[in-house]
Amino acid sequence: MTQMQVPQDKDRRIKTAMVLAAGLGVRMRPITDRLPKPLVPVLGTPMLETIIARLKAAEVASIVVNAFYLKEQIRDFIGAKNDPGLSLSEEDVLLETGGGVALALPRLGQKPFIVVNGDVCWLEGAEPAFERLMAAWNPEIMDALLLLHPTCRAVGYEGSGDFSMEPSGRLVRRQELQQAPFVFAGIQILHPKLFDKVPAGAFSLNLIYDRALENDRLYGLRHEGEWFHVGTPEGLVEVEERLKDRSNPSDFF
Repeated sequence: MTQMQVPQDKDRRIKTAMVLAAGLGVRMRPITDRLPKPLVPVLGTPMLETIIARLKAAEVASIVVNAFYLKEQIRDFIGAKNDPGLSLSEEDVLLETGGGVALALPRLGQKPFIVVNGDVCWLEGAEPAFERLMAAWNPEIMDALLLLHPTCRAVGYEGSGDFSMEPSGRLVRRQELQQAPFVFAGIQILHPKLFDKVPAGAFSLNLIYDRALENDRLYGLRHEGEWFHVGTPEGLVEVEERLKDRSNPSDFF
């Protein structure tokens, strides 16, 4: 158990999650001309399918999925599952990551919840990422806990990273023109109080992270498995090439 972890029991498990599936997927065109990015398949399985399955495996009871671009396809995907634990938050205008979560807050409740980008692709380590995040979540010191991956090991990622991480897990933002050792992996736990008095309409979750940073309550957890940035059609080909020869493809799906 690391310094920031707290004992985990059933009462502390996080039961609510949101999957961000509203984006335009511009860099994935022409594939996303006809398909919302979360429904783009990796080795035949839509990324959104894998995310929902892993949330269910982590005993998350209520999952909200937002939709804007080609929303009817997301609506049909959720409806076909006939699962009362899945619901759709439709947006009339694109609200970005923070605005999308803010719109769905009445469904997410007053307790901490998981938020997952709808286009994340990862392999688990020794323990599932959602289980590790819940075990590490400590509401006494945290308002946000982000899953991070080493920048140098992120397949398909060509950016400069997002954060440095102190031994305690507390995060420090990358400064302009610098490199950071960790990239945000698109999976996180957030406390709803971070959304008090947020602006109406569209805004980024970076506003929420800045609020947590100001109070020294933004923390990170290093992902133990592999993480893939599926940003472009070429990136998708690279990810599938890396995954197709694995001896146990079920590790991914």
